[in-house]
Amino acid sequence: MKILQILPELNVGGVETGTIDFAKYLIAHGHPAIVVSNGGTLVPELEKAGAKHYALPVHKKSIGTILSCIHRLKKIIKDERIDIVHARSRVPAWIAFFACRGTAAEFITTCHGYYSIHFLSRVMGLPKLVIVPSQVIGQHMVKHFKVDPLDLRLIPRSVDLEKFHFPRKEKNAQGPFVISMIGRITPLKGHIYFLKAMSKVIRTLPMIKIWIIGDVPEKKESYKRELETLVRRLGLKESVEFLGNRKDIPQLLSQTDVLVLSTITQEAFGRVILEAQAAGVPVVATRVGGVVEIIDDEQTGILVEPRDPDRMAEQVIRLLRDPKLVERLTTNAQKKLLANFTLKQMAEQTLKVYQELLNSCRILVIKLSSIGDVILITSSLKAIRKKFSNAKIYCLVGTGAQDILQRCPDLDGLIVFDSHAADRGWRGLWSCSKRLRQYKFDKIIDFQNSRKSHLLSLLSFPRESYGYDRKWGFLLSHRIKDIDKNMAPVQHQFQILKLLDIPWNPEIPLQLWPSKKDHEYAKGLLDSEWLGNVNNVVGINIAASRKWGTKNWPIERIARLCDLLSAKSIRVMITGMDKDQEITHKLLKLTKTKPAIFVGKTDILQLAALIKRCKVFVTPDSAPMHIAAAMKIPFVALFGPTDPARHAPHALKNEIIKKNLPCSPCYSSSCRIKTHDCMQTITAEEVLSKIEKLMAQQISSEPMK
Repeated sequence: MKILQILPELNVGGVETGTIDFAKYLIAHGHPAIVVSNGGTLVPELEKAGAKHYALPVHKKSIGTILSCIHRLKKIIKDERIDIVHARSRVPAWIAFFACRGTAAEFITTCHGYYSIHFLSRVMGLPKLVIVPSQVIGQHMVKHFKVDPLDLRLIPRSVDLEKFHFPRKEKNAQGPFVISMIGRITPLKGHIYFLKAMSKVIRTLPMIKIWIIGDVPEKKESYKRELETLVRRLGLKESVEFLGNRKDIPQLLSQTDVLVLSTITQEAFGRVILEAQAAGVPVVATRVGGVVEIIDDEQTGILVEPRDPDRMAEQVIRLLRDPKLVERLTTNAQKKLLANFTLKQMAEQTLKVYQELLNSCRILVIKLSSIGDVILITSSLKAIRKKFSNAKIYCLVGTGAQDILQRCPDLDGLIVFDSHAADRGWRGLWSCSKRLRQYKFDKIIDFQNSRKSHLLSLLSFPRESYGYDRKWGFLLSHRIKDIDKNMAPVQHQFQILKLLDIPWNPEIPLQLWPSKKDHEYAKGLLDSEWLGNVNNVVGINIAASRKWGTKNWPIERIARLCDLLSAKSIRVMITGMDKDQEITHKLLKLTKTKPAIFVGKTDILQLAALIKRCKVFVTPDSAPMHIAAAMKIPFVALFGPTDPARHAPHALKNEIIKKNLPCSPCYSSSCRIKTHDCMQTITAEEVLSKIEKLMAQQISSEPMK
């Protein structure tokens, strides 16, 4: 694996030191390591270890600089063929998040801080997997940034024990003692309370030195001056030294008698505690955040409440006066350190998460249109599953179509698009995309190819998106020209799938998955009409959709076909939706024989089970035509205003009736010449001959007994 870590700067600090240590481990174990930062004092150490450093101003928050860094980082990712981009801070994470779009690199973050709740922090929870150093940070990311707990990976920060092999000097029981505090000089680190505690310690044990190791961030020099004033006011000027940022932390700890961590807010972890324990130094720390996951009070260290200088002073004095307590605490701490917090353990766990990330894939297929169109994607879903066997595959469908795919074995889940969302315009689309972003999709395959679906694809922030280069196709990362719009629907989808190296395979059938209960329901309907044991049953779908009245075959022709079939001892069942009740009554008045009427009595999967019991199914261009194809039932499809080349499903046994008139296909919901000849000129006798042909083929294909 080729790993790129990105962070603001490489100056002295816990995150920075951890980055260097991990880079060294990667190189030692055969993984090329690259670090991107604004530079700093640790860069020579990084490069000496064999890692490569790229200097970019990723510490700056200006929009112009961020956009420039995105472009430059993307080039680095591609040129270096990076596998994993690991962001360790918020602004670099935003840069890395967008730079990874359209590349092969996976994006991951480690949450090193207890982030404030605002938009800038949200990026730390955007990757598919998020590393947290402590349980408290994990809870924070779940509660405030809506990260799925299943996406969190707990990897405590670590320490390189090889750095802490400095011998400790024997101390006189009366001192002098060294008490150290290590960390950035900011109000959150509680320096004020530390200094107040030290003023109490020095009254009891005057032979002490107080080291404040670390420095203030830029633009906060005034806070350091406040601390210097407090030192003078407390009478500590002769005892306190501000040592600034130091690279020789192990050496300084070898001379330290007690380390104090006085943080007053939630601490993400507390790496400095591990460093002190590695050096054999006892620790007094405030009971905040991840600190309690390192220190077991009175076992591996001492915990005190934040903002309590009296208790802090009391415990420091206790440690300085009780060598046996120090020995017990440091021995226990080092045992726990070896068991849980070594560099080797952290690095191995991180590499394991990287591998998990590389092996994971989340795919969304978008198909928001009618029921028939959703059935038509079932072949493509099977092909996608075959290509990405270990992926998590979801499908976004419109309201009412979810039942079709609820039992699909090629899907891991369904997401239903609220049909009312479109009525809310941009607000509705944003609400839907916000929901989709929670899934953190790697790939979106857009079979809908509308402006709405293209926009949803963009706003869902996938790493890659695929579709046709039409409508708003420019919003997709991978698109193909829609050259042949008259291509069969499933083959049309496979043109998009070619972009994912999935070839067209006409042998993959459409599918539906009615349950045992659906089949039992269908049998009950047939039994109610004495059709349960009848072999020759022809189903007729009475109408297409309400919006497409021009697709419908005249009711007089259906009545005539019913009578012709009855004369040949072929039983007929009529299917349709509840809206078709009126024309069903008209049919019963026109036909001499009485077909079984199942109009409005089934849902989609019950209808599929019912069609499965037919020898042949007759239908205009409608969803039941696709259902018959999916259930592998021979069908006769009647086409008028639409083109079967574009809409007829691939099936081994079917007959298409289409009149080649000058005005067709017109794709109009009303006949412009008022004759409706495209459907009127299809006769019942013509349909009967097609039915008989399909039945004869079935008889000839049956094995001889």
